[in-house]
Amino acid sequence: MTGLQRRNQLIDVGRGLFAVRGLDGTTIEEIAACAGVSKPVIYEHFGSKEGLYTQVVDFEFHILLDAINTALADEAKPRVLVERAALALLTYIEDRTEGFRILMRDAPPSQPEGAFSTLLSHVTARVEHILSDEFSRRGFSGQDGAMYAQMLVGMVAMTGQWWQDSRQPDKNTVAAHLVNLAWNGLTGLKKDPELQSEP
Repeated sequence: MTGLQRRNQLIDVGRGLFAVRGLDGTTIEEIAACAGVSKPVIYEHFGSKEGLYTQVVDFEFHILLDAINTALADEAKPRVLVERAALALLTYIEDRTEGFRILMRDAPPSQPEGAFSTLLSHVTARVEHILSDEFSRRGFSGQDGAMYAQMLVGMVAMTGQWWQDSRQPDKNTVAAHLVNLAWNGLTGLKKDPELQSEP
């Protein structure tokens, strides 16, 4: 293997072990054995087990952040943007379950506040901008957009945590119900909500 191939292999092996056992529950010996290398190879690439963990978290963090940023990048009605963001999170959970478990679990040394918390802060800032514009357009206080952004992102994130294990119903149905609650409120819920954007 080239150095880059070995590095990527170690990240993949680490991701699998960290997802199951966490940072503290995984040993450098286990990582080396699963990768078929000696411990010094891991130290050479990452300096420590924590260094490898930080790289795994950083890799997953950017994949999820890029997916959500892409979902929010194109011009669309605010409701459609909320749908896209919810689907981006659920798709990431579906495609990269191990990565999501890691983001939810232990904070890496480089992000003591937690990777998922940091990610949610980035997303909330994007959503706040969208909601502030919509609130202003409707004659509400644009400043309230910040508070509602926290509520909306928190609701989607908590639902994603629940859905990672249940996987029922399918992600499009979950996203439709999330947006139904967010957009219509409890008093205006529709019995059979549907997404307005193409999944």
